[in-house]
Amino acid sequence: MSKQAQKIYGIDLGTTYSSIAHVDEHGKAVLIPNAESSTSTPSVVFFDEDEIIVGDVAKESAALYPHDVVMFVKRSMGEPNFLFENKNQSFHAEEISGYIIRKIVQDAEQSTGEKIKDIVITCPAYFGINEREATRKAGEIAGFNVHQIINEPTAAAIAYGMVESDDEHVVLVYDLGGGTFDITMIDIKPESIEVICTGGDHNLGGKDWDDRIVAYLAQEFQKNTGIKEDILEDPTTCQDLQLSAERSKKMLTQRRKVPISVTHGGERVKIELERAKFEEITHDLMERTIAFTHDMLKEAAKKGYNTFDDIILVGGSTRMPQVRGRVKKEFSKDPRIFDPEGSVAKGAAIYGWKLVLHDGLIRRIAAKTKKSFAQIKTVMDESDSKTRRKLVQASGEEMPESAMVDITDVTSKSFGVVILTQNKGERVFNIVLKNTAVPTSAKRSFYTAEENQESVYIRVMESESSSENIQPEFAVEIGTALLDLPPGLPVDLPIDISFNLDKEGCLNITAVESHENRRVNVSIETTSVIEGDALKLAKKRSQSLVVH
Repeated sequence: MSKQAQKIYGIDLGTTYSSIAHVDEHGKAVLIPNAESSTSTPSVVFFDEDEIIVGDVAKESAALYPHDVVMFVKRSMGEPNFLFENKNQSFHAEEISGYIIRKIVQDAEQSTGEKIKDIVITCPAYFGINEREATRKAGEIAGFNVHQIINEPTAAAIAYGMVESDDEHVVLVYDLGGGTFDITMIDIKPESIEVICTGGDHNLGGKDWDDRIVAYLAQEFQKNTGIKEDILEDPTTCQDLQLSAERSKKMLTQRRKVPISVTHGGERVKIELERAKFEEITHDLMERTIAFTHDMLKEAAKKGYNTFDDIILVGGSTRMPQVRGRVKKEFSKDPRIFDPEGSVAKGAAIYGWKLVLHDGLIRRIAAKTKKSFAQIKTVMDESDSKTRRKLVQASGEEMPESAMVDITDVTSKSFGVVILTQNKGERVFNIVLKNTAVPTSAKRSFYTAEENQESVYIRVMESESSSENIQPEFAVEIGTALLDLPPGLPVDLPIDISFNLDKEGCLNITAVESHENRRVNVSIETTSVIEGDALKLAKKRSQSLVVH
């Protein structure tokens, strides 16, 4: 980070809409409008000949050019087999997401008159290592310095905590966005924001409610016309219904019923969708969010949190009346809708603002004490908020109280290694368990399986289970390492494996054998995320194309 004044912007890279925020000269987090004077931009990309169009125009073009428009790409982040083919070119999800980032940043630069290079990007709490790394790569492909990837519910809690910071209270952040659902318990105090547990599904969101409307409209069209064919196989009709579904869903937040016109194959049918019917056909989706919430509450109870004070609803999809009504009925608390479209981006901006202030303070203290930046940073990072306050006071420096708040997150996955059982079967032993506070380090000893074993092949696994010992089919391999062993070793020689997980969910592993102290170090680099020549091409292509 440079010594001159710097600002880190917060980006909510959403499934259906994205936004950007900054902390203004008054210390207030503010959303920045785009070129269309809206604070949210559709996360839709239209490959229009040699131009890239992002936002409203791209979204409206989906019905006419379904094969040239990409929607909901966030759901494909980190997927190894996703490629969007267009005019003999292939695009990874990271590159397409990079175009969305470029669009909202370009518009923010025009609005603020400031050059933007530094950003914090949010992602669903339930994203694993692959998805998080893909999100970081998207920002890098777009040409920006990505300082951190933080969880969306945590960002929302940061924004909420800036407003409601006087008293200690435990809140549930019920985050239902366009394509993802997170439920997170957070302990908010004046001096700290601590994530207790998180759960959810990054393939459950407002789009699924839209899809139910689309399916209902197609069914009603067939009933009214007698047409047997599946009208959703027509890309133009399908895209048109998707747009109609989203519009009608929003209208149903205010109205009891809405008329929808469906046109296909020269036939036109007017269908009336009532809110009661809408809630009926989406009932199971709503119940899935409740089930995820109860699962998370069980995990929180294991950590001593048996009650909570408030429920805050974030994410645009929480505006649906059924969400507030069902949550209130289930938990006997009136949920509070807190800036559903803006809280995540604002929280990310506040986090970036804290990073800038924190590093600036460290530089000033280092200059006064004649110590290095690294020395002071280590002391500050390893101290709690009270100790840091004392250090700041002793140095004679000043720091806003809100910038001194500790923020502690948890891992949404468990991480372990494949081991052999006594019966020579395979199991996954989780060394770091889901909902452990990060950063964290953990070490376990394992043993060689036979005499004169020449090497140990370490398979690193990621899972959603909070159990220590699970079947391999319930986990996903995210990396491997090979530790060569000295000759002539006995059976059951100890092999110490250490896991180090940082705040962003990046994993580093060390394995050491106890005979000659040989070791292997590995940082998990995901194979499903764009890299190598493909990454170079994406960066080059991104900088050479104009994004509108």
